[in-house]
Amino acid sequence: MSDSSDAAAAAAAAAKAMAAALAQFNTELWTLWAIGVCLTALRTYARIAATSRVSGISGSLRPDDILVWVAILVYTTQSTLAFWVVNHVNGLANNSMTDEERAGLDVTSIEYADRVLGSKIQVVGWTMYIILIYFLRLCMLFFYNRLTEGLTRYRIRIQVGFGVITVVFIASFLTVYLECRPFYKNWQVNPDPGNACQPAIAFPLVWITFASSVISDLYLIMIPLPMLWSTTLKPVKKIASSIVLGAGVFVLVCSLLKTIFVVTDPVHGASQAGSWGTREAFVSVTITNLPMIFPLIRKWLRPLFGSAVGGSYGDQKYNYNNKSTGFRTIGGGQVGGSQVNKTVGSSRNRASSPSHSFAESEERMIDGIKMGTFRPYTTPAVTANDSTNNSATNVAPGNVRLQNPKGIVVSNEFSVTEDARSLRG
Repeated sequence: MSDSSDAAAAAAAAAKAMAAALAQFNTELWTLWAIGVCLTALRTYARIAATSRVSGISGSLRPDDILVWVAILVYTTQSTLAFWVVNHVNGLANNSMTDEERAGLDVTSIEYADRVLGSKIQVVGWTMYIILIYFLRLCMLFFYNRLTEGLTRYRIRIQVGFGVITVVFIASFLTVYLECRPFYKNWQVNPDPGNACQPAIAFPLVWITFASSVISDLYLIMIPLPMLWSTTLKPVKKIASSIVLGAGVFVLVCSLLKTIFVVTDPVHGASQAGSWGTREAFVSVTITNLPMIFPLIRKWLRPLFGSAVGGSYGDQKYNYNNKSTGFRTIGGGQVGGSQVNKTVGSSRNRASSPSHSFAESEERMIDGIKMGTFRPYTTPAVTANDSTNNSATNVAPGNVRLQNPKGIVVSNEFSVTEDARSLRG
C-alpha cells in the first residue's frame, strides 16, 4: 500500500514539474517573441522619424528595413512551430528511443503519431531557422553597405560577405534535405533510422549549422570594427560602438550551447537545444535591430545622463554638398565630403535635397573620421577668405573650402577643429 502511494505521489510530482516547465517555456518563448517584434517596430519608427522630414515616409525605408519584417514573419513561424511541438506533441520526435521501445510502440498509438508529427515539425523548424538567420544577416550587410557609402575597400568586404552568407545558407539548407535519404526516414520511428535521420539531434545538421554561424557571424563582426577603430572617437565610445556592432558574438554563444547540449546529452539534449534555439533566434533579431535603435535610445537617455551618452542636438547646422566622397551612418543617410557650410540658425530650416540629409542618424564615418550629429540646414553661400586666418574657428559663418576632407574632425559636441595645412588661399 505504501509503495503504491509513493508511486502515485511521485507521478503527481512529475506531472506538476512538467506543467511548471511547460509554463516556463511558453512564457519565455512568447516574451522573447514579443520583445523581438517590439524592437523591430522601434527600429522602423526610428528610421522613419529620422528620415521622413527629408525623404518622406515612402523614401525612409531601405531594403534592410523591409527585409527585417520578412524575417519577423519567419521568426513568428519558427516560434509557433516550437510552441506546437512542445505543447501538442509533448516534445516528442523519432529520437531518444531504444530499439526495444521502437519495436514495442504501437503504430496506432497517440505517442507514435506524436513522434511522427514532431519529427516533421523538426524538419520544418530547421528550415525556418536557416531562412531566418540568412535574412537577418542580409539585413546587416545591407546596413553595412549603406554605412560605408564611398569607402571602396570596405564595400568590397561587404560584397564578399554576401557571397559568404549565401554559400553557408545553401550548405545548411542542403544538409537539412539531403543528409537523410530517403527523405521520409526523417520521421521513421521503427526501425531506428540512424542519427542523420533524427532531425532533432542529427549531428551533421548540428555541426554544419554551427560552422555556418561561426564563419558568417565572425565575418560580419569584422566588417565594421576596423573602420570604427580607425576613427577619432574616444576609446570609451569605440568600445560602446564595438559592443553594438559586434553583438553577433552572443549569437555564437547560443549556437555553441545548443550544439553542446545535443552532442553531450542524446536523451535530454534535444529539449535543451530547442530552448537555446529560441534564444538564439531572439538574440539574432535583437542585434540586427540594435544599431538602428541605438541612436534613438541615446537621444531618449540624453536628458537624464547628459553628455555621458553622447553629444546633444545643438543649433549648429552643417551642409556637405559634394558627391565625390560619400559615407553612411548608423541609422542613416548619405552625405558628401569636401565643402562645408557652417551656419548657426533656426531649427525650422530644412535641407533642399534629400541626398544631403543629416537627419538620418547620429554616427557618421568618412575615410576613417567620425562625424557628429547634424540636422539639415540651407544657408546662402557667403565666401570667407581664409587666407588671413590659419584656423577655421576664426572664420565668420559661411563657406570654408577644404582641399583635404581628412583635415576636419567634427566631434559629438559639434566643436570643429582643422589642421591649418588643409586650408589654402
